[in-house]
Amino acid sequence: MIVVVGVDESSVANRVLGRAIDEAAWRGAELHIVNVYQLPFTYVEIPVDYVAMAEGHHSAVWGPLEDQLSESKVETRRVELEGYPAEALVSYANDVGASLLVVGTRGRGEWGALILGSTSHRAVHLADCDVLIVK
Repeated sequence: MIVVVGVDESSVANRVLGRAIDEAAWRGAELHIVNVYQLPFTYVEIPVDYVAMAEGHHSAVWGPLEDQLSESKVETRRVELEGYPAEALVSYANDVGASLLVVGTRGRGEWGALILGSTSHRAVHLADCDVLIVK
């Protein structure tokens, strides 16, 4: 059995990971912790070190979660993906046959979700498994 959780650099990531750890422990499941990196889109050509940018992103995501991960009693696997977060996360959960997908909500509101998209909203509609949304 597999539980998949999406983590990012937001302030709710620790709460989302904690809830996913609890769910995986309760289910006796392996926990796949997934971060999806989306390359920034620009209209102008500016020289950018994309490798350094990605490394900075990964540090911002995984650094704050290290204590929680080291104390976890469940079997975990870290997964790094690239792409549009909602589709990549759901596709991964579907591919591994996850029994639960855990995602957070940043609380951007309707307008922010309309402009920026809502990973949790897309996950509910696209995932083959149950989805737990952590506020």
